[in-house]
Amino acid sequence: MAWRTAVAAAVAAGVGLLPLVSVGRVSVGAGHDLATNAMFWHVPAASAWLGALVSLLARLRRGPAVEELILRRYHRLSLTCFVVTALSGAVAGFVLTRPDGLVSRYGLVLAVETALLFAAGFGIAAWRRRRCGVRLVVAELVLLALGTGGSAALTVLVPPAFVNHPATVHEILLGYSLDAPQSFARLVGDWRPDLLFAPLALIAVTAYLFGARRLRRRGDQWPPGRVVAWLGGWVIVVVVTSSGLGVYSPGTFSLHMVTHMALNMFAPVLLVLGGPVTLALRALPAGAPGDVPGAREWVASLLHAPVTRFFAHPAVAAILFAGSFYALYFSGLFGQAMLYHWAHQLMKVHFLVTGYLFAWVVVGADRTPRQLPHLARLGMLFAVMPFHAFFGVILMSKQTVIAYTYYHYLALPWAGDLLADQRLGGGIAWASGEIPMVVMVVALLVQWARDDERTARRADRHGDSEIEAYNAMLAELGSRRG
Repeated sequence: MAWRTAVAAAVAAGVGLLPLVSVGRVSVGAGHDLATNAMFWHVPAASAWLGALVSLLARLRRGPAVEELILRRYHRLSLTCFVVTALSGAVAGFVLTRPDGLVSRYGLVLAVETALLFAAGFGIAAWRRRRCGVRLVVAELVLLALGTGGSAALTVLVPPAFVNHPATVHEILLGYSLDAPQSFARLVGDWRPDLLFAPLALIAVTAYLFGARRLRRRGDQWPPGRVVAWLGGWVIVVVVTSSGLGVYSPGTFSLHMVTHMALNMFAPVLLVLGGPVTLALRALPAGAPGDVPGAREWVASLLHAPVTRFFAHPAVAAILFAGSFYALYFSGLFGQAMLYHWAHQLMKVHFLVTGYLFAWVVVGADRTPRQLPHLARLGMLFAVMPFHAFFGVILMSKQTVIAYTYYHYLALPWAGDLLADQRLGGGIAWASGEIPMVVMVVALLVQWARDDERTARRADRHGDSEIEAYNAMLAELGSRRG
């Protein structure tokens, strides 16, 4: 099996695990936003760890000699999965148990599962230190399987938090209470970490900084402006998902639209200007000739994979970016998505991904599989943005409340007139699109000027070489006549 096919199979399997999380015990009750986001990390990490362990055992049974590269990659993967599984499991377990529920049947099973998980984690260290072969791998596999069985046992027990802390209507819909009216102080100071986007931002920023440092240690330069753009983009993502703005955005349509615009337009423009793919291609190690592909080959291959070429097509990126507004808000999907935490998170991911694709095609510092001339990209930008402005105008003139059932269930006493708030959201959508558009136009013009300058320098060098060759020819002819 080609490695690209294996990656596609792994991604499909990982995505297939997520629906199990969205309908489990973690998806209901108070704190279900924290627990569900934690389990979005927990289940794929535990599954990857178990699958890697089974694969390693199968490789060891074929022969005791295992390549050093395989062992090194397994240790990195298993250690990462252990850390992610332990931290995410602790968050979800605390939400469902609470301190007053630790001394219960549910708490006992959770304690046993945690002990088995840490025992399997110590098996990773022992295997790396001693490399005892099949026996130690089998022991680690048994411990991890028993821990997985403990997780299955928890699904048939009633979490103590459900009994000891009955959820309110707000907690059923959101996971937390929104009784206090919004204010500037609460929007700035009431932080509730989004455990999906905040860890993702931390990973992305850490990896980027490590890559930039590797280039500097090697003596290569990486533009500081790109670092600032990358950091700024993820700061926006964290602020609009984890600060008071993210906490209150499900309560009113206007604040939701602020989050939407930030994730779909402001953050993506900065992220694509950071040039993460170019940095990865320069910083990641390449595989040795004749050896298995390295990380650099993986990135290069995925960049030119058919699925990447399809979604990075200018027409596809433009339709996803502009058409998503109309398909989501004018079809009833928005109202349904807001009723479920997993759907709300999927909506945020969609905003960020589609915005990134469009910004990448138009002003991305990384080359796309289908590179457009600068004039065509400028025309694409001016052709798409009016659809966004028109969307805002429709919202401001609409006479019915979008997602009325959801906001009616929420029944926030301080929310005020829902239709007036919706029209405010339309005004935010109409006005806020101008800022990222100006940024993209300026960035595109700067890129255009720099490319023309590089082309002129190459032409000058080519012209100089032709003049030197011509002078050398004249000198040779003169020497022959002499």
